[in-house]
Amino acid sequence: MKIPAHAPLDLLHRVAAGTLATHSRQPQGFPYPSILPFVPGARHQPTILVSRLAEHTRNLEDDPRAGFLVADAPDGDVLNAQRVTLLGRFERIDPEPPLVQRYLRYQPDAERYLALGDFSFWRLAVERIRYIGGFGTMGWLDGSELDPLEPLPFDEEAALIERFPAHPRRPGNVELLGVDRYGVDFRVAGTRTRRAFDAAPAMDAATLRAAFELCVADVLSE
Repeated sequence: MKIPAHAPLDLLHRVAAGTLATHSRQPQGFPYPSILPFVPGARHQPTILVSRLAEHTRNLEDDPRAGFLVADAPDGDVLNAQRVTLLGRFERIDPEPPLVQRYLRYQPDAERYLALGDFSFWRLAVERIRYIGGFGTMGWLDGSELDPLEPLPFDEEAALIERFPAHPRRPGNVELLGVDRYGVDFRVAGTRTRRAFDAAPAMDAATLRAAFELCVADVLSE
């Protein structure tokens, strides 16, 4: 079945934690699953913040190949829930200020871990994707199909985010997390949610701003 790329993309933006499966060093050869928070990167790949003392970090340093499972089953019905398994290689990335700022918007509790000094950022270079949207809705995608477009630059995202706190109708329980060419991520009353653009993707600045304003109005009207 042909799966539209926006289906797993939206799922990666709605869910705050995933299951990382690495290759165990000891006992050697076994899959080693662990659950941890993540943030979708500029190309929607999972970005994680991990301690060098963690077993999964040591596994990645030895063998960067990994699987990453993200599922959305709030009622516990996992067989009919949306889920995506990403296969690829994790790469350690530099903690540049825009990346850190974006990560902390999505995962504010991570600030205390960054203060410890032994945590590092890793990002999954996605090679294959297995998406299941429910019973009978499933298929494979190549990693390049997730988003073939140029990502939204950090400065353009930051300019839109700066507009949000001054919005006259913004309630205190709504936070803006991130913007990309396909939609906007919010946290409403502590729960992450996403508003996809009606006419995605937004390629130029004017179209992006108009789509952004519609998404903001939609969230604030609820």
